[in-house]
Amino acid sequence: MPVPETAAEAATPSAPLKRDDIPGWFFSLDRAAFSHLLAAQSAAGVTGDILELGSYLGRSAVLLGDHLRPGERLTVCDLFDSEAGDAENAAEMDMSYRRTLTRSAFEANYLAFHRELPEIVQAPTSVLADGRIRADSCRFVHIDASHLYEHVAGDIAVARAALAGNGLVALDDYRSEHTPGVSAAVWEAVFTGGLRPVLLTPMKFYGTWGDAAAPQAVLRERDWRAEGYTIDEDTIAGSRVLRLNYQVKAPVQRSTPRRIALELLPPVATKATRRMLRTLRERRAAPPVPSA
Repeated sequence: MPVPETAAEAATPSAPLKRDDIPGWFFSLDRAAFSHLLAAQSAAGVTGDILELGSYLGRSAVLLGDHLRPGERLTVCDLFDSEAGDAENAAEMDMSYRRTLTRSAFEANYLAFHRELPEIVQAPTSVLADGRIRADSCRFVHIDASHLYEHVAGDIAVARAALAGNGLVALDDYRSEHTPGVSAAVWEAVFTGGLRPVLLTPMKFYGTWGDAAAPQAVLRERDWRAEGYTIDEDTIAGSRVLRLNYQVKAPVQRSTPRRIALELLPPVATKATRRMLRTLRERRAAPPVPSA
């Protein structure tokens, strides 16, 4: 019979065994882009701190911590399980994050892969406008906090002040239909605030207030297509921008009679037919049984 947990043990989050065990929406394509850009900065001798606004349970923060060089600092700012400062932000938290987002869970996830925690600011990201992040001190900023326009615009202003000349900012959810406030703040920064697009992925916008051509050249050096991605180029108001996406696999072609039969059969019969066909394929693929 198992020994009952104490209250303290029950409240302590279990450490993830692998990085994909950390809940979140930081997918393989953007993990590859982050790693490539951060590693290229280090290889070129670019130094500076890393800042993350909105960390959720640490999936992206763990990767950012991988790329810290001696003397560099990672700072993460998130409400975690604190109360939001305004009604709109509180409603967003209650709808999406309140039941799962705790600082203790973030810390357990981060310490599963790093010896020391980053500097944690448990507060609304707006507090960073007070100057606690030294101007021009960062080489990379990741913004994935509130989806409300006013908050995102403020986060972009914090990033601009924190980034050194050619530092990079990555903004999440710049094109999702449920986050129009992020889109408005991002493209406002592009067209009126001097933010230069570098790279677009399905989830994130990458930009700089410095030289966009340099990180784009670094991105082109990698054979993305060999890894299952596509890379293309577009122009926005005279500025070049790269687009990185997943390759779309060609659909499996079925013979016309088989396709028609599957479409016309009732659902129960269709499921039974698919199971039978799968069993036949597995039998064909199985190695022959040796004779006695």
